[in-house]
Amino acid sequence: MQTRSLGRSGLTVSALGLGCMGMSDFYGARDEAESMATLHHYLARGGDFLDTADAYGPHTNEELVGRALRSAPVARDKIVVATKFGLVRDLVDPMKRGFCGRPDYVRSSAERSLRRLGLSHIDLYYLHRVDPATPIEDTVGAMSELVRAGKVRHIGLSECSAATLRRAHAVHPIAAVQSEYSLWSREPESSGVLATCRELGTGFVSYSPLGRGFLAGRFKKFEDLDADDTRRHTPRFQGENFQRNLDVVARVQALAERKGCTASQLALAWVLAQGDDIVPIPGTKRRSYLDENMAALEVKLSAADLAEIEAAFPAGVAAGARYNEVMMKAIDR
Repeated sequence: MQTRSLGRSGLTVSALGLGCMGMSDFYGARDEAESMATLHHYLARGGDFLDTADAYGPHTNEELVGRALRSAPVARDKIVVATKFGLVRDLVDPMKRGFCGRPDYVRSSAERSLRRLGLSHIDLYYLHRVDPATPIEDTVGAMSELVRAGKVRHIGLSECSAATLRRAHAVHPIAAVQSEYSLWSREPESSGVLATCRELGTGFVSYSPLGRGFLAGRFKKFEDLDADDTRRHTPRFQGENFQRNLDVVARVQALAERKGCTASQLALAWVLAQGDDIVPIPGTKRRSYLDENMAALEVKLSAADLAEIEAAFPAGVAAGARYNEVMMKAIDR
């Protein structure tokens, strides 16, 4: 398995991580046996970077990952576990979102995640969303205390602005920023977040590198989404936007066919080609899709290939916002 360093943090991980969210939440039907098999298959193939969060389920995804770790085909010290806190779910109304970065909440969330994961320490602990009611310095200060206590090894931020990253980094080195980044979500380029990460020596972790599955070409119509799939509430999957985005994805599929790979592999190869400090974490709950994704590591894109992809899929071409209005407001900009 190829590896990459997350900036200058000293943390080295697989060039392709595994996003575990969909195994427990948001994306329709779930099969725990297949999810467990997928987790073990990823580790057996040499992958070592697992991504979860206390909000996924909520809580059940960390528990699933914890069970997988206890029966993993490799030793714990060979696995990098990343989890997140700060995005608060309402158990009565799962669509509601709250945000908390208070120091007391940082500490209690970490303890709960450690219990659910069955770990003595978390390798990479992210603030899932910036809490506008708590100064980032206070949140990161509490996270740094966890590092000093040996409960966390590295800290990160998710969906933060360049300005917030600078303020956080002044308190404690930020090992990684995790934000959505793919052919159809290129905001980290225009917002200055990618440039700031590189200036500060912070790695960048790309979530939803396949556009929540859309770039894989697996959806042909809105009805392909399960009734309880939250993508049904995402503007890019709704109304006229769906067909407009489908037309653009067809261009990616045509390019992939000429390259001799799948659309998923081309989309992942594009993310990987944007810099050795970028680590995509495509999510899947099936071994077949995992194998397809991992094969993207063998797809090499030339300068001509990248120019052709850029012409077919320029920044900003996706129709519709990447989240609904509530979640878009939660992004630190």
